[in-house]
Amino acid sequence: MMATSKTQSKPSILHLKLLGKYLLPFIKPYQRICYVLIILTVATGILGPIRPYLLQRAIDHYVVQKDYSGLISMTVGIIVLMLIQMIAQYYCTYLSNWLGQHVVQDLRVQLYTHTTQLKTRFYSQTPVGKLVTRHISDTEALADVFNEGLVTVVGNLLQLLAIVVFMIYLAWKLALLSLIFLPLLVFCMSWLQKKLRRAYQKIRDTVTRLNSFVQSRLTGMSTVQIFNRQQQESNQFNILNKQHRDLHNKSILYYSFYFPSLEMIRAIGISILIGYGAREVMQGQVTWGTWTAFLMYLRMLFHPIYDLVERLNTLQMGIVSTDSIIKLLENKERVENSGSHQPDVLQGAITFDKIWFAYEDEDYVLEDISFDIQARQSLAIVGATGAGKSTIINLLTRFYDPQKGTICLDGRDITEYNIQALRKHIGLVLQDVFLFSANIYDNITLGDKTIPQERVIEAAKLVGIHTFIQRLPGSYHYQVQERGIALSVGQRQLLAFARILVCNPCILMLDEATASMDTETEKLIQHATNQLLKNRTAVIIAHRLSTIQHADKIIVLDHGKIQEEGTHTSLLAKNGYYAALYNIQ
Repeated sequence: MMATSKTQSKPSILHLKLLGKYLLPFIKPYQRICYVLIILTVATGILGPIRPYLLQRAIDHYVVQKDYSGLISMTVGIIVLMLIQMIAQYYCTYLSNWLGQHVVQDLRVQLYTHTTQLKTRFYSQTPVGKLVTRHISDTEALADVFNEGLVTVVGNLLQLLAIVVFMIYLAWKLALLSLIFLPLLVFCMSWLQKKLRRAYQKIRDTVTRLNSFVQSRLTGMSTVQIFNRQQQESNQFNILNKQHRDLHNKSILYYSFYFPSLEMIRAIGISILIGYGAREVMQGQVTWGTWTAFLMYLRMLFHPIYDLVERLNTLQMGIVSTDSIIKLLENKERVENSGSHQPDVLQGAITFDKIWFAYEDEDYVLEDISFDIQARQSLAIVGATGAGKSTIINLLTRFYDPQKGTICLDGRDITEYNIQALRKHIGLVLQDVFLFSANIYDNITLGDKTIPQERVIEAAKLVGIHTFIQRLPGSYHYQVQERGIALSVGQRQLLAFARILVCNPCILMLDEATASMDTETEKLIQHATNQLLKNRTAVIIAHRLSTIQHADKIIVLDHGKIQEEGTHTSLLAKNGYYAALYNIQ
């Protein structure tokens, strides 16, 4: 709550911070458009208030003097002025929207790119719905600031300034009387701004919670249904939805109070002007043209104020969204990609030297881990759940960095490698294979259009899934549903193996790749695994010890420490931890 309060108290600073640090570099390529937009904004703000002044001149100099030809000339001038204002307004609206869409598009790309570089820890602690809100809803709210907020507000402020200047120029006493209610208007707008700022912060937080709730429940709908949680989940969603509704109603309440108050102030101001101004006209202190112009100015004065209040909604939403975007862009929780080594080929020798690692503080899940894998050898890691097996893979892929110790690849510290170059040489297959909502071909190639289909087919044949793919409607162009839910676990696993063969890494890591499968599917997976292991360094994590008997080396982990190390035969001969696991299975 304290952090939120601090954020809410300084929205303008945060907004300027985003403009200065993140938006200005994107605006710079469109400098000429910005200059034209500034000129058009100034023009639309000033041209409008000129019309009442010209009308005053027409009445006092031509109507009163009965100069018909001069009146015609002035009328034509007013029409031309209105035409220029209309054209300027058209291009101002078009260019502001064009600029907003281009700038926000570039910002959204940077936001997404930044997010893809964050540590795995960030994704484990951040709901997907929250990130979707940042990338879509929040950036769209920022686009609205450009499209219909910022330029309009500047134009309205210029128009207000021009109106006040013309009123003072024509009759300063009458101007002071007409503007006496402005401090009250400023107070009301300031009050509304504070109330709306808090309301929209809470609305944005509620939208984030709604997105996260819906995303997580839709993803886990099978769990919801099998445990008959539909009604309970609906009740929870209803609670969140009611909170969202009530917060919106609260913001509407502020608007409902504000506009009648504005109308009352406007009516009082016009009434005072009519009464006092008419007396001044009768006494000859003010001309008919000046009085008429003042009535027009007073009516015009409220239009930009109305518009400012309307745009206040857009600006407040933009400010709140800006705060959220800043927090994500300033998140530095990512693995430093400071290495420059980018080898074309790796041998694949791996060394872990006295590795200590903890996900949180000093709660170490790996303690003093040391082992070697020679190039093109296979290492199997076994142990109970939570022993630290998957953590070794996370460290080797640099999803995390160890607190102590060194990991070397081909005798070089992996921190000296460029991360993209390092991961290019590593293939990873998890138990839960992720498939994108795309066709089979794109899921195997990961969208790399340079990979020919012949190479994909060859890889599919090697892992034994080509025949199955051919039976699908559209064959390799068959559209896989979200997360590959229409395919079996084994089929998804084989597609992941084909993906590895196509990428052709020198190091292969299998994390529980054959767990929870029937015997026939396991045979297919084992055949595919044998194809993958050829001429590659392999790190294999498995509960089924029968699948790793031919590994060159096996290490047994328990509570983050290596308990045993050797081959399948030597470990059985020791009759220790590994032998006990093997006998149980």
